[in-house]
Amino acid sequence: MDGGRLKWIAEGRELTKDVPSFAAVEYPVAQRTDYKIRAFRDQVLEHIKGNGPLVDVRSPQEFKGELLHMPGSPQEGALRGGHIKGARSVPWSRAVAEDGTFKPAEALREIYEQEQGLSPEDNVIAYCRIGERSSHTWFVLTYLLGYNSVRNYDGSWTEWGNLVGVPIVNPSKGGRQGILICQRG
Repeated sequence: MDGGRLKWIAEGRELTKDVPSFAAVEYPVAQRTDYKIRAFRDQVLEHIKGNGPLVDVRSPQEFKGELLHMPGSPQEGALRGGHIKGARSVPWSRAVAEDGTFKPAEALREIYEQEQGLSPEDNVIAYCRIGERSSHTWFVLTYLLGYNSVRNYDGSWTEWGNLVGVPIVNPSKGGRQGILICQRG
């Protein structure tokens, strides 16, 4: 995990296109307690009403509303661009070195605590477009920096950018901020 696929390839590790075959197995369905690690729309709304810290881990272009998806990808998934009111822009990739491994804890503290003003005692919600990049930040804050309460917004920007009546900031549209009631066209 530390370095991902690019590091795996750079180290000359084995790759395969073979499709594995596994025998069918029945697993019991365990009760999940995701509420400690996942945030949903209504929880995010309450969080911003209380001025809780949000970390938007998307690219700067997505945060500004210039793109609706990662750079270089089809621009689909949300009707509107921008970010959740009060969110701090900390692209997930800032937490990794050039080789894809995690930066040292001191460098991570500099980004999240000194630069962004977060604290391990904060109740933080991270989000991206669909929750994959923000899960990386969730891991960094939770396991590498020891934050006690970090949740990943499950719907992320794909949900929020399609909602009516939620606070959205879109700097690419002249910094408009507020609650979008209706949009046509």
